[in-house]
Amino acid sequence: MIKKTAAELGALIASREVSSEEVTRAHLDRIAEVDGKVRAFLHVDEAGALAAARAVDERIKNGENLGPLAGVPIAVKDVLATEGVPTTAGSKILEGWKPPYDATLVQRLRAAGTVMLGKTNMDEFAMGSSTEYSAYGPTYNPWDLSRIPGGSGGGSAAALAAYEAPLSIGTDTGGSIRQPGAVTGTVGAKPTYGGTSRYGLIAFSSSLDTPGPCARTVEDTALLHAVIAGHDPRDSTSIDAPVPDVVAAARLGATGDLTGVKVGLVREFSGEGAEPGVMASFRETVDALAKLGAEVVEVSCPHFLYALPAYYLIAPSECSSNLARFDGVRFGLRAGDDGNHSLEEVMSLTREQGFGPEVKRRIIIGTYALSSGYYDAYYGQAQKVRTLITRDFTAAFEQVDVLVSPTTPFVAFELGSRTSDPYQMYLADLFTIPTNLYGGPAISVPSGLSEGLPVGFQIMAGTLRDDKMYRVAAAVESVVGTLTPPAL
Repeated sequence: MIKKTAAELGALIASREVSSEEVTRAHLDRIAEVDGKVRAFLHVDEAGALAAARAVDERIKNGENLGPLAGVPIAVKDVLATEGVPTTAGSKILEGWKPPYDATLVQRLRAAGTVMLGKTNMDEFAMGSSTEYSAYGPTYNPWDLSRIPGGSGGGSAAALAAYEAPLSIGTDTGGSIRQPGAVTGTVGAKPTYGGTSRYGLIAFSSSLDTPGPCARTVEDTALLHAVIAGHDPRDSTSIDAPVPDVVAAARLGATGDLTGVKVGLVREFSGEGAEPGVMASFRETVDALAKLGAEVVEVSCPHFLYALPAYYLIAPSECSSNLARFDGVRFGLRAGDDGNHSLEEVMSLTREQGFGPEVKRRIIIGTYALSSGYYDAYYGQAQKVRTLITRDFTAAFEQVDVLVSPTTPFVAFELGSRTSDPYQMYLADLFTIPTNLYGGPAISVPSGLSEGLPVGFQIMAGTLRDDKMYRVAAAVESVVGTLTPPAL
């Protein structure tokens, strides 16, 4: 049961060959069996999941025609508000907080009949590339429990690879869906910015944060994308435009025919800094796309080389502003409130105790970059670079349908090996960050193994052309297949 795809489970539930309750219990049993090793979940809502599953079964029994994912279990990254269910963003400052409302994405998941199993572990406030910065301890990669599952959404990806859930939700600010997907051998998609609602998402960097779907197959990812995408009037950055037919595109790509599709290789991503095994897998996959009929051409995006430093000025600056609300006054943790400290001291003590080292580091960087006398030199310059990167993408998509690259420069590294060197940690997002600065969609799909560990293949498309990336991703999957981790 737990190794079936979401599409297969949805069809079985709809035909009443199995019940949603049976499927949900199977996944809850799997969580109980292996999550002590993997630690993908921060909170498992067993009672809520079973109640939701029974409700779906009753609706199907009454003849209601529900969607293709009705009754299918799902795991949700702990950065999205879930009414009455703990939502911590991986931080001590929100420990035990239960939101009074659902995020728009969660509302849409419930309306589609999916069954929320619980909330997954993450780097605190989505700041990290390994899930080692969670205040509640790291998540472990099911492929090798001594290695990281990626970040910040390592819990959502690990839950898929460990067969604890067939679907999950992540958020992508600089690669936090795609990078965990790459190192766990799963599929993760970052939709067009504004294509999925940020209402109810605990903000890290408002101009970059993008919720998106994760699964073990491209078709499942597309089915979930179709459920969560679409305009939301409660989100001022939401795009009021039709959602591309990503499901049809994925099914078209699965036929293995890419005739007429132009694939662009980014000259600036030629492999400097990447592991040889990652680049070898990437080149093999590009050759496979050519054999499927795609025309492969090289394009230049010269300003991609400046994406990493620009991102690490823009994102911390926005984080410095967004996290100012966590002050011990409004909600969450409050430290030093014993009558012997001033309000300013209470705020300082709360933030000192509530925030972890990476969050503090980024708040300090962002506050400095926004300070008087430095704003134009740092934040202003980074925004200019962002404009140049957007122009590079625009020019490239006049020549090709999609751009491709490795998702990460390396396979999953060992836990603890990079926490002492933030720069080495930041390099994990070298290939993913440009798309976030641009705002277009991108997806990571497995392209094979290097040293026995998964390698990810990234496909980038123009804004609101999410369908194009799904078509190419499904074609890659038709050649490579899906990856199965060793038994836990």
